[in-house]
Amino acid sequence: MTHMLLATVPVFSQLEDVMKHVLNWFHSSLGLTWAWSIVATTVVVRMILVPLTIRQIHSMQSLQQHAPEMKRIQQKYKHDRQKQNEELMKFYRENKINPAASCLPMLAQLPVFIALYYTLKHFSTNFHVSPHADLSFLHFIPSIADGTTAHWGGYVLLVVYVASQMASGLFMAPTAQQSQRIIFLLMPLVFVFVIARFPAGLVLYWVTTNLWTVGQGLITRRLVAKTPAPAAERRSSRTPPKDDGTSGNGASLETPPPTPAPSASAGARPRQVRRKKKRARR
Repeated sequence: MTHMLLATVPVFSQLEDVMKHVLNWFHSSLGLTWAWSIVATTVVVRMILVPLTIRQIHSMQSLQQHAPEMKRIQQKYKHDRQKQNEELMKFYRENKINPAASCLPMLAQLPVFIALYYTLKHFSTNFHVSPHADLSFLHFIPSIADGTTAHWGGYVLLVVYVASQMASGLFMAPTAQQSQRIIFLLMPLVFVFVIARFPAGLVLYWVTTNLWTVGQGLITRRLVAKTPAPAAERRSSRTPPKDDGTSGNGASLETPPPTPAPSASAGARPRQVRRKKKRARR
């Protein structure tokens, strides 16, 4: 059945060939075990996706910066979802926000996920490994080509997958509403029953990329400076004026007008009067 699917979709076969050569290079050239070759492949893929990750980080920062304004739009049109979506899309265009940018790294990894799935599915055929080949990972998973639940170590790997997927989901949706964040937390618990049927090496790949996402999120929060507060508050025609102690005509109600300084002629005038009086007495 799988070969029929590969025959009808040639791109899957090509992806499998690429993944087979990549894993074989890590195993043969660098001397890594097959399990650590998967980990190394995951790290290389995430390094290649760094430009998309940077766009994702900028998109998340922009969403965080404009989150109060978007919440006001959602609250204003909460009874009209169509109008709400129209206003949000207009707001995105005006502020040059791309909410889909946060999903680009995940979508870019989908071909890698498919390629690794078929490569592990046909592992013995692709690599002609001997029965005594080392396919274990950290001595608690006997074979990365077997099903995840074929050994008790796979259940440990599934627990790590759920925890890492929850943590990475929280970093990928910092501006989501409370209900959406709950969905992100519950999704791994639902998908774990599907993931459990995959080869253990595929779960190892997903755990590695989740841990990369968590580490990336922690580093980003430490390195990215907080956005400074605006220097002046935006005011509109509906914004009430601030009480600055002035009356309606602009004059201050508290501070008296400054007293002009006495000029030099003001001090000279009394002297002239005294001189005239002396001359009159004479």
